[in-house]
Amino acid sequence: MTAALYASRANLSTLLLEKGAPGGEMLNTADIENYPGFKSIAGYELADKMYEGAMSFDAEHQLADVTGISDEGDIKIVHTKKADYKSKTVIIATGASHRQLGIKGEEEYQGKGVSYCAVCDGNFFRKKNVVVIGGGDSAVEEGTYLSQLADSVTIVHRRDKLRAQAVLQERAFEKENVHFLYDTVPLEILGDSHRVTGLRLQNVKTKEESELAIDGVFIYVGVIPVSEAFTSLGITDEQGWIKTDDYMQTSRPGIFAIGDVRAKHLRQIATAVGDGAIAGQAAYQYIEAQGDLK
Repeated sequence: MTAALYASRANLSTLLLEKGAPGGEMLNTADIENYPGFKSIAGYELADKMYEGAMSFDAEHQLADVTGISDEGDIKIVHTKKADYKSKTVIIATGASHRQLGIKGEEEYQGKGVSYCAVCDGNFFRKKNVVVIGGGDSAVEEGTYLSQLADSVTIVHRRDKLRAQAVLQERAFEKENVHFLYDTVPLEILGDSHRVTGLRLQNVKTKEESELAIDGVFIYVGVIPVSEAFTSLGITDEQGWIKTDDYMQTSRPGIFAIGDVRAKHLRQIATAVGDGAIAGQAAYQYIEAQGDLK
């Protein structure tokens, strides 16, 4: 959305293609506390404000599921399931999706107790017992959020200490109904074919297995890039992250990438906004250099 704002402010004809509601992972975050200008703001509220800004300089917005990009030199063709769009530049901002555990029961019980979004599904687990798998910022933050709804929250982490920011850890430690299982990994999500009923676990040091009776599992074990549609362009690394220079341009002139889909050290809203501003300006400069400004 920031890229659309900067591009449209530069008087470029700008089209924002979104698969769903604008905002991406912001929409799945209850409270954002590390975005400049706000002590705390709901994810959906920040997304709304950004969208309003992005549309304020006559950018267009359409819902579309992008399936690929053809690079024909001066012209790029963005393919979607419904139509193709021709453009002089393209800025890819497809983000990243939650990594799955890949264990038995995970796919079977998605929507039946397995979730990757506490904000979306937390209300279904009021007064119930849930597990959060992971030890990073998302796992600890969403585990703390769930503690306001569930009777008990158990955070299961494969290492002997959490990786989350200290302030997030402190908040979780203060919650009496948040418990921790360290050096532990999930082996199988158990259920009765209708819903999740438990989790089979293993201690990574002793190899001892155990079962925990629960009603839901929230999985936060990292993310993977949403870049499958662009692999044929040869712009990704071995893990699928899109490689760019400091101007957000890929190895394909006129094709830029920003945000969480980009190979970078820190994936946060603030860094994505910075990427977007740079790419929007770089797209203008690219078109100007081609002599195509009207």
